[in-house]
Amino acid sequence: MEANKIDFAAIPQTAIKVITQPALFFREMPKTGGFVEPLVFMVAMGVVSGIIGGLVTAVFSMVGFHLGAGMVAGFAAIFMMPIFYAVGSAIFGFVGAAILFIIWKILGSNEEYETAYRCTAYMAAVSPITTVLSLIPYIGSAIAMAIALYYLVNASVEAHGIPAKKAWTVFGAIAAIFIVIGVFSQIAARRAMHNMEEMTENWKKTSEQMQKSAEEMQKQMQKEMEKNK
Repeated sequence: MEANKIDFAAIPQTAIKVITQPALFFREMPKTGGFVEPLVFMVAMGVVSGIIGGLVTAVFSMVGFHLGAGMVAGFAAIFMMPIFYAVGSAIFGFVGAAILFIIWKILGSNEEYETAYRCTAYMAAVSPITTVLSLIPYIGSAIAMAIALYYLVNASVEAHGIPAKKAWTVFGAIAAIFIVIGVFSQIAARRAMHNMEEMTENWKKTSEQMQKSAEEMQKQMQKEMEKNK
């Protein structure tokens, strides 16, 4: 489909259908028709996710910094994150589709890469939801991964003809690995942040002690000089 024939007004309706009726959507989804339409949809979902991420970052920036610096950081996030998400969707969508294409082929799919890409692109409809969920410490990313797994299995069964049991087993195992890695990564990151804060606090205390010691030495030297006069 040519870019000038893209129905941008239909993107919200398409996203709603993917989210509410994934089995029906992937069953009826055209398996061919070009890359432009799904690419535009995926980029649009990336922009929405970026706006959500930008707004959240802006709020935390204004709360965590002085008002002036927070507003600058917040506005920068609102403008930059949608661009970052959109570009990431455009680039990494093809890579993610290639990975899924290989897995689907191993599982027995007879579909071409274009079908794999279309499935990957339209599954991006849930990215705004998973973006919000990922903000919740620890369990958020696990819930987001479980939701993504549900839509991935639906695409596997309806568009690629893979038995549901096989799809749930394989992709469930992969999702479980990513969930464990994600949780442990968050734990490690929070520990590292806590250790960094402790180091900063210790360094601050050490600096204050050194400063006090220097002031006391200076006072002592002044007393000695006054005695020698």
